[in-house]
Amino acid sequence: MNYLRTAMLLAGLTVLFMGVGYLIGGAAGAMIALVIAAATNLFTYWNSDRAVLSMYGAHEVDRRSAPELVGLVAELAGRAGLPMPRVFVMDEAQPNAFATGRNPENAAVAVTTGLMNQLSREELAGVIAHELAHIKHHDTLLMTVTATIAGAISMLAQFGMFFGGNRDNNGPGIVGSILMMILAPLGAMLVQMAISRTREYAADDLGARIVGQPMWLASALVKIEGAAHQIPNLEAERNPATAHMFIINPLSGHGVDNLFTTHPSTQNRIAALQQLAAELGAQAPPSAGANENYPQGPWGRSSSRGPSPGPSAGPSRGPWG
Repeated sequence: MNYLRTAMLLAGLTVLFMGVGYLIGGAAGAMIALVIAAATNLFTYWNSDRAVLSMYGAHEVDRRSAPELVGLVAELAGRAGLPMPRVFVMDEAQPNAFATGRNPENAAVAVTTGLMNQLSREELAGVIAHELAHIKHHDTLLMTVTATIAGAISMLAQFGMFFGGNRDNNGPGIVGSILMMILAPLGAMLVQMAISRTREYAADDLGARIVGQPMWLASALVKIEGAAHQIPNLEAERNPATAHMFIINPLSGHGVDNLFTTHPSTQNRIAALQQLAAELGAQAPPSAGANENYPQGPWGRSSSRGPSPGPSAGPSRGPWG
């Protein structure tokens, strides 16, 4: 059902894109716009991972420079049946993470230093498993395509202010052009949000199954969301179009950029994980906001070796239990 819904939303986004092109230039305008978007998507397909990793100043690590982190990713990738992705670290205080790459064979997982410093090993495992789920579902390519089409719609809508129509269809007129400039990007954003939210729930579910403990991811989500509102991610604020890539919206929410968030409610995500935990026979995650009970970082310290485990540590199950 999630894949069907995503396909329908992506088709709707494409139809909206073609509709804007038709209003501006008729059938010829729609075809020209489609060719431009196809060329943009082709470029994005081959270069999106390098572009976004460079944007956030991520540097690649290996077993020599970050043995525990890379070892954790390798073990989880094996459990997920995925090739080993490249691993990157971003020098960023806000705890967060994202995955990128056009397919599982050319994928990368990037985490911030804040994530490694503030999460326990179990929580970090939950986050990495979530990102691996995005890779397994090919979400990294899907979200790149939707972002590209949404950006093309916004660009076309702005062109509509200058090219109001043609001899065949008389164009939308001045008022129509203004409405198109406002409503077309809004519609594209709403569809992009719906696709992103659908994929986040699916990645939460598969990620929790990969790691074997849904409450580890639930615990991490609450910590990351709380920090995102307190620790600004300046690069994300400058590039809000990339916010949907992160496990939690990295934007501070002080501006209008958080009015239409690309992520579902953390409380709803935790509720879904709690239901999954009950189905798997694991301990349910604590309620949102109770992060003072969660095991504390640094991430490399398992709760079994650190302070006495909080509710999110759960029973001794899974590969790090």
